[in-house]
Amino acid sequence: MKFELQSNNKNATKKDILADVSKVVKQNNLKKLTQANYKKDGKYSIWMIYDRFGNWFNMLEEAGLKKTRNLGISENDLLENIMNVWIKLQKQPKYADMKEDFSKYKISTYERRFGSWTNALQEFVKYANNENLTITKTVKVINNRHKTSRNINQRLRFIVMRRDNFKCVFCGKTPANDPSVELHIDHIVPWAKGGETELKNLQTLCSKCNLGKSDLDMRDIKNV
Repeated sequence: MKFELQSNNKNATKKDILADVSKVVKQNNLKKLTQANYKKDGKYSIWMIYDRFGNWFNMLEEAGLKKTRNLGISENDLLENIMNVWIKLQKQPKYADMKEDFSKYKISTYERRFGSWTNALQEFVKYANNENLTITKTVKVINNRHKTSRNINQRLRFIVMRRDNFKCVFCGKTPANDPSVELHIDHIVPWAKGGETELKNLQTLCSKCNLGKSDLDMRDIKNV
């Protein structure tokens, strides 16, 4: 499945989203706002709401709306699970792959929520490639050195691994050939030496290569 990055409304703020939520509620004369209601008439994606507010219920609280019933498993949970299965398999999961050994949720859960497994994958493509959500949140610049947090979120880890074909860029090892291989996401220019947590400064390494590298600059290692 081809991944195409989306950039619509990438500069939307909490204020923008809350204004649009209020508009949807008034237009439809709603007492409660569900994700299904908002997906139908809202301007912004559910994933952007998660990114800006942390979760759906935080947004409802800030909007002054009553919380809708929590069914326990959100769409965000389901799509994060697809991402985790994809990483475990090192490839796009198929219908038959969504079983207990790999998946936290049954395939029937995806069919009920999205209508079909194909629809679930299509939603996952939008979710994983939304460039607003793959960028690590900026933090206060410390000593004029850093604009990003050292932490690499799961979505960004997935994007880096997929770009590097789920293999160590240094030795070429991959869990697809050797299940004992553990892949890590590493800063090319170490964060401790001023490197930022952004796609161009991240790479996939196996645990052995990452341990051997320590806080060395990979640009220097490759030139040895």
